[in-house]
Amino acid sequence: MSQTLSPEKIRADVADLLGCDPAEIDPEDNLMDHGLDSVRIMTLIERWRTAGATEVEFPDLAERPELAHWTALLTGGAA
Repeated sequence: MSQTLSPEKIRADVADLLGCDPAEIDPEDNLMDHGLDSVRIMTLIERWRTAGATEVEFPDLAERPELAHWTALLTGGAA
């Protein structure tokens, strides 16, 4: 979907919004358990659309709030 979003950038953006170190987020963790909410998801969507992931939609992220899924979705990798 985007050439400009790397797995490291995605992890760093999520950690930034959650106020934690990127290393604290396991790729399989449910990000809602880390404090992610719908407002933060929308913030990430806007940030990532600006970075080139123009097709990302709220349901894509909200249905599976896991870093591994989001990374695969945003970078075109396998889920």
